[in-house]
Amino acid sequence: MTIRVLLADDQVLIRSGFAALVNSADDLEVVGEAGDGADAVRQAGALLPDVVLMDIRMPGVDGLTAARQITASPALSAVRVIVLTTFEADEYVVEALRSGASGFLGKSVEPDELLDAIRVVARGDALLSPRATRGLIARFLAQPGRSGPDRAAGTLDVLTEREREMVTLVAHGLSNEDIAARLTLSPLTVKTHINRAMSKLDVRDRAQLVVLAYQTGLVQAGTPDPR
Repeated sequence: MTIRVLLADDQVLIRSGFAALVNSADDLEVVGEAGDGADAVRQAGALLPDVVLMDIRMPGVDGLTAARQITASPALSAVRVIVLTTFEADEYVVEALRSGASGFLGKSVEPDELLDAIRVVARGDALLSPRATRGLIARFLAQPGRSGPDRAAGTLDVLTEREREMVTLVAHGLSNEDIAARLTLSPLTVKTHINRAMSKLDVRDRAQLVVLAYQTGLVQAGTPDPR
């Protein structure tokens, strides 16, 4: 099955380069190109791509706003967003994830890495590993003025105690296999609990789950890994 990709970047040469690269893969196809965030949102609605490669810095509606609009639309629930930028600072990564993006890449990414990233996100996985995401979020929230939660802890009341435990362990960077070994469960059981938690919390992937764990204060910067 071919993965359909929408490119959003205000620089024509960059779009052309990415288009040539993506179309060179047998399992990928560029179905549209947008020069700003507003156009990206319109084309996402019209074309329903599997993945949008979204630049952050664009005129008018920027990439983070466009990503937020796409991921907030029920009609575009199957569309995944990868944020691309030359600004590879931690705060951009966190804001990209908070905007609903499933991943973040610098424009200096190697060609094979970009193609693999599209495939990873298209199948519903987070592009950043939970451990890497945790580290980025922890460093960002540790900055002055950003130490407290910005989502109500009551957000997690819909979870069972087991699901809450799973979210905590995911936020600490443990894989399904790690959690299964720690709790003496099967990886399939762990996956089921995590998927239920994600569904209840209306998050798209594990990266979003990690963000939410920090936003609600369930896990805080500097909190040791539970044993």
